[in-house]
Amino acid sequence: KAAIAIFAVQLFLNAIWTPLFFGLNMPWIAFAEIVVLWIAILVTIINFYPISHAAAYLLVPYVLWVTFASILNATIAILN
Repeated sequence: KAAIAIFAVQLFLNAIWTPLFFGLNMPWIAFAEIVVLWIAILVTIINFYPISHAAAYLLVPYVLWVTFASILNATIAILN
């Protein structure tokens, strides 16, 4: 149950990043939020691993994508 709750939290964090970054045009707030999202994904992977190795490994591309998105977010925030 804890693993699913953590998954739900990171899913919610993922959903609110887009409105923060694009809708409200708040790149620094969005960057802070995406850092929390990245941590939540890592915690999700750690919690999924004992339950299902495959489920944990399938989240690796996701955390890599969020890492890339974080770099883009930070770059845009700095340049604006």
